[in-house]
Amino acid sequence: MNRRPVAYDGVAVCCPVTVPYVRYSPETAHWWAGAALSALAGRTGLGPADIDGFCFASFSSGPDTVVGMIQHLGLSPSWMDHIPTGGASGVMAMRRAARAVQSRDAEIVVCLAADTNHVDSFRQTLAGFSRFSQDAMYPYGFGGPNATFALITDNYMRTYGIGRESFAKLCVAQRANALSNPHALMKHPLSFEQYMTSRVISDPVHLLDCVMPCAGAEAFIVTTEEKAESLGLPAASIMATIERHNAFPEDPVQVRGGWARDVDTLWNAAGCGPEDMDTIQFYDDYPVIVAMQMEDLGFCRKGEVAGFIDRHDFTVSGSMPLNTNGGQLSAGQAGAAGGFQNVTEALRQVLHSPLGAQVPDARRVLVSGFGLVNYDRGVCTGAAVLEGVN
Repeated sequence: MNRRPVAYDGVAVCCPVTVPYVRYSPETAHWWAGAALSALAGRTGLGPADIDGFCFASFSSGPDTVVGMIQHLGLSPSWMDHIPTGGASGVMAMRRAARAVQSRDAEIVVCLAADTNHVDSFRQTLAGFSRFSQDAMYPYGFGGPNATFALITDNYMRTYGIGRESFAKLCVAQRANALSNPHALMKHPLSFEQYMTSRVISDPVHLLDCVMPCAGAEAFIVTTEEKAESLGLPAASIMATIERHNAFPEDPVQVRGGWARDVDTLWNAAGCGPEDMDTIQFYDDYPVIVAMQMEDLGFCRKGEVAGFIDRHDFTVSGSMPLNTNGGQLSAGQAGAAGGFQNVTEALRQVLHSPLGAQVPDARRVLVSGFGLVNYDRGVCTGAAVLEGVN
């Protein structure tokens, strides 16, 4: 069914906040959420009574969902939502909060993701990764996301003839971008040779294809243009968004995401195209997913991403600045906050307040999310085009 998108007139997205990541933390996800809310209060002067909408994502806050979190944080919103979509959660939180603001269900919506990382957190993640993984892979001694993405990566490479050299260029560029980000966990340059010779984790996935789990939090505010102006907060506008779940179930193994179903809707609603983006902030738990987004979001045709990667420079000063804070591959993956990290960095770039280096004259950005991976595919996808407000 074709539906005409409704514009996001009057909505402002502002105040990106990152609570600096740490490799391991003794604190709970609740503590990290509180730290993000405190940082927002320090930036805006807003207190709990001012926040009438709250959107939350986390893997490690259990047994609490958004319901327990609002009590923990002392909030009393008239609207709330829990977004259990992992790497797609940031885009989805933003678009749902925007509709709440438009419908006047809420005026100030805090979108927040927080996760901790204890010493045994990754083991617990492997143990309960997904029912599909348990049924299909655990009997053979495999488990967790590395084995799943080895399956997806191997199939993608065989289907489209792409080699690890292309993935290397993406990872090396993102590491270069991370070096100006004071919060990035990866502090040293990465060479092509280091990437290519890193040890195998689950063939063809190598060590430097994998994100580093960590603890941290990300947050931003969705409100009206008038409220953002009254608070003195520079804000971005939403030009268009898309969201899709369980797209292309007929594909034996994932080679495309839900973006491919809705890409024309996205660009038609935005009134611009891929060539008009000053930077792209893609979800990057593994480089194969970055490549998939480049194709499915219209930067090149399916099967032509290797040539597209070869033609472009993905560093901050290059022709196609990608994940300018280093992305998860070099800044770290703080659980569900990884699904918000690309949104907060996108906002910083178009508002000209980045953590590190600034893309020159950045005005428009494409941010994309991908999450909830089962045995052979990621189920949830989303994307948004944002524009800085002059």
